[in-house]
Amino acid sequence: MGLKGKKIGLAITGSCCNFHNVFPEIERLAKEEVDLYPIISEAVDTFDTRFGTAKEWKERLKQITKKELINSIIGAEPVGPKLNLDLLLVLPCTGNTLAKLANGITDSSTTMACKAHLRNQKPLVLAIATNDGLGANAKNIGLLLNTKNIYFVPFGQDDAKRKPNSLVAKFEMVLPTLEKALQGKQIQPVIL
Repeated sequence: MGLKGKKIGLAITGSCCNFHNVFPEIERLAKEEVDLYPIISEAVDTFDTRFGTAKEWKERLKQITKKELINSIIGAEPVGPKLNLDLLLVLPCTGNTLAKLANGITDSSTTMACKAHLRNQKPLVLAIATNDGLGANAKNIGLLLNTKNIYFVPFGQDDAKRKPNSLVAKFEMVLPTLEKALQGKQIQPVIL
C-alpha cells in the first residue's frame, strides 16, 4: 500500500527518554514522503531534561516536518474538521495520555488532536511508552485495544527485571503498523 503522500498527524508526548528511538522513526516517515503534521504536548513544548532541551527537540521536529508545531488545545482543535488527516500517530504515547484517551479527558494539545481526529472515524495509532503499562494503565490499554479506530504499534516489556510494569512500543514497527491501520487492521501480534 505504502504511505507516500498520506496526511499523517504526529502527536509527540513527554516520554523524553524514548526520543532517541522515536526521532529516527519520524525521519523514516519523512523519507517515505509522508505529509507530516507535528503536534506536541505541553511537556514536549516546555521540559528540558537530561535527554535534551525542549528547544532542541522542537527545532529537530520542525526541520524534519518542515511545518510549524501545533502546541495548544486551541491549535489542535482544527485537526479533525480542517486538516482531515488520513491517520494520527501518537509517538510516544505516555501512560498519562493513554489514561486520558481511555477516559475521554481532553485537556492537552495531543488529546484534543486525538479527539478531533477520531470524530472523522479514521485510524489513531498509539506507540506506547509507559512505566505502568502492566500496573495502573493495564485497564486503559485493554479498553483502548477494544476501541474502534484505535490501533497499537506492537509493544512489550522493556526491562522486566528492573521495571516489571513498564511497556514500550517496538518503534521500528511504526511503518508497518500504519500501513495496516490504514487498511482498518491491527498488526499482529500486538504483544511481543
